[in-house]
Amino acid sequence: MTDSNPLDLLPHRAPFVFVDRIVELEPGLRAVGVKKIAADEWYLRGHFPGNPLVPGVILVEALAQVAGIALNSEQHKVCRRTYLSAIRSMKFLRPVLPDEEITLVAQRRAQLGNLTQFAVAASVNGTAAAEGEVVLGWVS
Repeated sequence: MTDSNPLDLLPHRAPFVFVDRIVELEPGLRAVGVKKIAADEWYLRGHFPGNPLVPGVILVEALAQVAGIALNSEQHKVCRRTYLSAIRSMKFLRPVLPDEEITLVAQRRAQLGNLTQFAVAASVNGTAAAEGEVVLGWVS
């Protein structure tokens, strides 16, 4: 990979980027990112008033974005437009609270044509928060 920002490998832009930074990257195979959801995010006001929790769908999107960075980091594949094609499984193992730093891991498992499967996991302070599998599709 070049010296560019790995987040530039995402088609997303604010306010829909759910990765603050990438801390490990094996191009095309694996990525580890981190995200801290601020307590004042608009979607936390209703999820849930007085007891805000990071929505599971936000965790899934963050994991898919880290998988997209891993996939798009292959030098010859940087121009792909990736999208979340399937959520094969997802378990939520503990609530994630605002202002907790979430570690997001995506590991490539399989590929069939323009579909790539990733095992994904989110944790907070070493404690598993979510795990599952997502499938990314792409068009060149």
